[in-house]
Amino acid sequence: MGRRIVLIQVALIVGMVLAWEFASRTALLDPRLLPPPSVVVPVAVSLLGDAGFQRHLGTTVWQVLVAIVIAAPLGTAIGIVLVESPYLGKAFMPFFNFIAAVPKSVFLPVFILLFGIGFDQKVAFGVFQALFVIVITTGAAVAGVPADLLRIARAYGATRWQTWSEVHWNAMLPLLLEGLRLGMIFNITGVIFAEMYVARFGLGQRLATWGQSFQMPELYAGILIAAVLSIMVNEALRLLERRVGAWRHA
Repeated sequence: MGRRIVLIQVALIVGMVLAWEFASRTALLDPRLLPPPSVVVPVAVSLLGDAGFQRHLGTTVWQVLVAIVIAAPLGTAIGIVLVESPYLGKAFMPFFNFIAAVPKSVFLPVFILLFGIGFDQKVAFGVFQALFVIVITTGAAVAGVPADLLRIARAYGATRWQTWSEVHWNAMLPLLLEGLRLGMIFNITGVIFAEMYVARFGLGQRLATWGQSFQMPELYAGILIAAVLSIMVNEALRLLERRVGAWRHA
């Protein structure tokens, strides 16, 4: 079943690429606005070998990494505290749920006013994008720990630390990884969007520049590179999440 699903997914991707190539080559779609993959892919390869583009890409990757290193432990800690403290949970969790439902892009001008247009602003906005989904997912992970396991641990005299390290952590880890994966997606999106809005360096800045100057092959090549990198990160975390889940039920 798993192999069949993979084959279907590969066939779908290949079909979409062929349809894109056919539509551009036969002028069903304007090739000036949508250059075919046979043009975009070589441009993407050329960009990856260009030192200037590597600097822009490296800037984005560094900002994303710093943002997730801040957001992951901070969001996890906040989520645990809000669930473990009923008073704080009732007071603050509705706030996190409310902000999570609001498009974060509307807050970007505020971040520019507070942090300027440099490195700090991109990292802060990436943290802001990822934090809420990590907090909410962590809260769900803590609340979802089976009560029977906790009662058994207490019956055997487990300390609070032992309960957390042996029961909570093992039960929560798959959901925590899922929250990290989703937070990483929001983080990447936030950093690139902030770079597109105003930045001197970064992948988002190059995408905005190429779009404004009508450099469509470079624009689609940059989008392709961003998409591939995001998919790689997402699938790596998904694989880790599956392995952890399999280990729990072994």
